[in-house]
Amino acid sequence: MNIEEALQLILPKERIKCKLIDLVTYAADAGFYSLKPQAVVNPVSEDEIRALFQFSHQHSIALTFRTAGTSLSGQAITDGILVDLSKHWNNIRIEAGGELVRVQPGITGGMVNAYLRKYGKKIGPDPASINSAMMGGIISNNASGMCCGVQKNSYHTIRHIRFMLPSGNSFSTEVAADYNRFDKECTSLAASLTALRQEILANPTMYELIRHKYKTKNTVGYSVNALIDYERPLDMMAHLLVGAEGTLGFISEAVLETVPDYPEKLTALLCFTDIQAACNAIEPLIASGAEAVELMDNASLRSVGHLPGIPEILAALPSTGAALLTEYQGNTIEEVQVKNEQFIALLAGIPFAIAPRFTRDAAEQAFLWKIRKGMFPSVGAMRQSGTTVILEDIAVPVAQLGNAILDLQGLFNQYGYADAIIFGHAKDGNIHFVVTQPFDSPAEVQRYDLFIREVVELVTGKYGGALKAEHGTGRNMAPFVATEWGPDIYRIMQKLKQEADPLNLLNPGVLINPDRQAHIQHLKALPRVEEEVDKCIECGFCEYKCPSRDLTMTPRRRIVARRELAIMRDKGAQQQYKELLEQYSYEGLSTCAVDGLCAEACPVSINTGTLVKRLRNENHSKRANAMAMTVAKHFGKVALGISAGIRSAAVVNKLLGRNAVLRLTKGMKKIIPATPLWSNQLIPSSMDKARKLAGETKGEKTVVYFTTCINRTMGGSPVQKKNMAETLVSIATKSGIKMVIPDSINSACCGQIFSSKGFNQAFEHTANDTIARLWEWTAQGQWPVVLDISSCTYTLHHCRPQLTEDNKRKFDGLTILDSIDFIAEYVLPGASIRHRKQSIVLHPVCTLQKSGQEGKFLQIARRLAQDVKVPVHAGCCGMAGDRGFLFPELTRSATLPEAQEVNECTYDGYYSSSKTCEIALSEATGKNYESIVYLLDECM
Repeated sequence: MNIEEALQLILPKERIKCKLIDLVTYAADAGFYSLKPQAVVNPVSEDEIRALFQFSHQHSIALTFRTAGTSLSGQAITDGILVDLSKHWNNIRIEAGGELVRVQPGITGGMVNAYLRKYGKKIGPDPASINSAMMGGIISNNASGMCCGVQKNSYHTIRHIRFMLPSGNSFSTEVAADYNRFDKECTSLAASLTALRQEILANPTMYELIRHKYKTKNTVGYSVNALIDYERPLDMMAHLLVGAEGTLGFISEAVLETVPDYPEKLTALLCFTDIQAACNAIEPLIASGAEAVELMDNASLRSVGHLPGIPEILAALPSTGAALLTEYQGNTIEEVQVKNEQFIALLAGIPFAIAPRFTRDAAEQAFLWKIRKGMFPSVGAMRQSGTTVILEDIAVPVAQLGNAILDLQGLFNQYGYADAIIFGHAKDGNIHFVVTQPFDSPAEVQRYDLFIREVVELVTGKYGGALKAEHGTGRNMAPFVATEWGPDIYRIMQKLKQEADPLNLLNPGVLINPDRQAHIQHLKALPRVEEEVDKCIECGFCEYKCPSRDLTMTPRRRIVARRELAIMRDKGAQQQYKELLEQYSYEGLSTCAVDGLCAEACPVSINTGTLVKRLRNENHSKRANAMAMTVAKHFGKVALGISAGIRSAAVVNKLLGRNAVLRLTKGMKKIIPATPLWSNQLIPSSMDKARKLAGETKGEKTVVYFTTCINRTMGGSPVQKKNMAETLVSIATKSGIKMVIPDSINSACCGQIFSSKGFNQAFEHTANDTIARLWEWTAQGQWPVVLDISSCTYTLHHCRPQLTEDNKRKFDGLTILDSIDFIAEYVLPGASIRHRKQSIVLHPVCTLQKSGQEGKFLQIARRLAQDVKVPVHAGCCGMAGDRGFLFPELTRSATLPEAQEVNECTYDGYYSSSKTCEIALSEATGKNYESIVYLLDECM
C-alpha cells in the first residue's frame, strides 16, 4: 500500500507529509527515543480525526497524536501515523470573566496565560516548558510544575472535556445528554468502568493505595483515581484521559478552571551548606506559605555557572552546598510581607550558607527563575558530543527527600554518572535528576538498564514513592508500572486500555507495555555534527518563536535533519543522503529567516540562524561570492539601480493599474522562482528634500543621520506626505537638534543583506567600509550616529568580529543609536506632545526583542497614545530583509496569527521600527504599518 495515496482519500495532499525530511525530523520528541513514522498528517476537524481512526483500524497502522513534542519520555513518537495537532488546533476562548478558559490541544500554555494575564489569571499547570508545551500534551501528561503542586494540576483543574474514542464516538462532559449516550453507545466500556470502580471500592487495600499515591504527584500509569473520584462512566473516562498520554482517546477541547496569577512576589535563592540542611528547611518553608520551593544541588548550580551572576553565588558555597529557590506570592505586597515575616521567624533554626535576600525586582526574579528553568538544557549543552541527556523525575515523601537524594547520588557514583545533577519541586518531594551517557555500545546500554532498575527499586521499594511525578510514564517507565502499583491495579490499567483501544493501535508501547526491555529499545542516535547541533538536546523550547514553524521547519527540526544527514553519510546511504540534502535546501535553508529569536528561547542560546548562515556560505560558489563582493564594492551604483527600478515600477503601475507589477512578478516567479515578488508597499523615495531640511537644522546637540539603503530607495509612505528621512529630520528640527546627512551616504550599507545570505567576505568588506565612514562622518566619534531601521542598527552593533584591528578601535569609539534610542534619549525628554492618539497597535521587530529594547519601544508608544496594544502573537514577520520578497510564503505563514489578532479590532494607528517588517505586516493585515517616527512627528 502506498500510504500517501491511501491517506489522500481522507485528507488533502498538502496536509499529508511523507517526504523523507518530514519523516526523519518527526521521528523523535524531546526524549531519548526515536521511531520514524510512515506519515505525518495535519487534520483540521473531528471528522478528519474520525476518518484517521477508521484508517488506522482498516490498515492496522498505529496512530499517535502529538502537539509540541516537548515530552521527555518518548510518548509522542510512532512508527505508524503521527497526527500533528500543532498547526490547526489552537483556538482559545476566555469565559466567566477569566474564571474559565476553553482551549484546543494545539495552543501553548504560555499563549493561554498571555490571554489570561489581563484577568489576573493563569492555568494551574506551570511546567518549565510552558512557553513551548501545548495544551494537548499538558493535559495528556497531567502536567504540573513549579508552583502547581497536586491541587492545581491538569486533573484537578479540568472542568469539561470533549473527546473521541478510537471507535469514532465523541462525547463531552459539558453536554448533559452525552452521559446517557455514552452508556448506550459504549456499553462494554461503560460497564467495565462501573465494574472496576466497584472492585476498588470493595477492596480497602486498593482504595487506600490509590488515595495515598495521589496525595502527592504521580503520573505513573493511568489516573485510576478517576474511578473513585467520579460515579458516572463518562466522568470517569474523561478524567482517565488526563495523564493517559494519548493512549485511550483524542481530546479535542477542554475547559479549565483558572487560578490566580498573583501580581506581588518576593523571591530569594536560599543557600545552604549541604543538601540535607536544604531539605530540612522545606517543611518550615511550606508552613510559612511559600508558593514555590525549588531545590538545586551543587552540581545543578554549577551546570548554569555560565550565566552572569552565578559565579559569585558558587564562590560563596562549599562544594557540598545546595539552594532552594523560594517565592512568596499574593494579591498585595502586605499579604506577601506577612508570609515573609513568618519566614523571618524561622531564621534562627535554619543554617544558611549565605544570608537570605528577597527581591521584588522583576528582572532579578526573572534571572532567578532562569537559573532554575535552564538546568536541564544546560547540562545537555555541556555534555560530551555524541552522548544522550536523560531526565527522570521521581517523588518521595518530603520528610525522606534528603535521604533519597543521598542514595541517588550514591547510584550516580556507582554507575559512573559523574556529571549528574539533581533539582526539582522540593515542596512536593518531586525531584528531577539528569544523567548523560552514550548509547553506542551494548555495554553502555546495559549500564543504563542496570542503573534505572536500581532507581526503580530505590524509589518504589525503599521510599514508596512515584517513578514519574509529572513527566508521564512514556516508554522509559512503562516496563515498571506494575512494579510501582502492584499486580491488581496494573491489571485494572490493562483492562482500561483493552476496553478503550481493543486493537491496541492508539499510541501502542506507551504507558502499558509488556516488553520488560522497552526502556532500552528505539534509542535516539546523536552523532557529532556541528557545534550548534551538538549542543542541542532537541527540547523544542525554541519552536514557538520560529517564523517558519507552520510552513517548513523549526530550529529543532533543522538540527535533527543535520544529525540525520551525518548518520546517512556514515552508513553510506548515498541515495537517501542526496534526497534529504536536496529537500533541506528549501525546507532548512531557504525558508529560515535567520532572525535569531530561537536563541532567545533556547536555554543555552543556540542560534540556528548562525548555523544556517554558515551553511549558506558553504553552499555559495566562487562565482556567487565574487558577485556579492562586486555588489559590496559598488554598492552606491547598485542602490541607484534599485531606486531607478522602483521608480520605473511605480510608473508602470500608474499607467497600467496599481497591481500591474505585482501580476508581472507573480508570472515571472512561476518561470524563475528566484524572482522577487513586488509589493505595493514599495514607495519610491528621494533624499533631496531631507538633505535640504537637514542643512537647516540647528541646535546644541549634533547627530549624524545614517539613512539606511532601504529607506533611501523605498522609504516613502503610501499615506504620509513626508518620507522617512524627511520625517526624522522634522523631529530633529522640532527638538532643536542639528542633524547631519553625509554627502556620501548613498554608497553606504550596514551589510545585513550580505550577512543574512552567508556572503561573509562581502559582509566583512561592507562592515569595515561603513565603520571607517562613520568614524569620518562623526568627527572621530564626537557625534552619535542615528539609523532608521532597527535591524540595520542591530547589524552594526554586532559587526565588531568582522572588523580589522584599526576599525575595532574606531567602532569602540562610536555611539550607534537606533531610532528608538534616539527618540527615547534625545527627543522625548524635552518634547512637547501636543496630542495623543486614542488606540494604536505595535509590532516590536525581532531586533528590539533581541537587544532588550522592546520595553523602550513600548514606553515611547505610551507617551503618544492612550491605549497601546502589543499582540500576544507578535513575533518575527519572516521578512528577514529581502527574504519575504523571494519567499513570500514565509511572511504569509509567519504573520498569519498576528494579523488575525490585529484585525479583530480597529486602531487609530499601526507602528513598528523597520521598513521591511512594516511592509510584511501591512500586506498581512491590509492596514498601513509605518515607523513610530511618523507618530512622534504627528504628535509633537
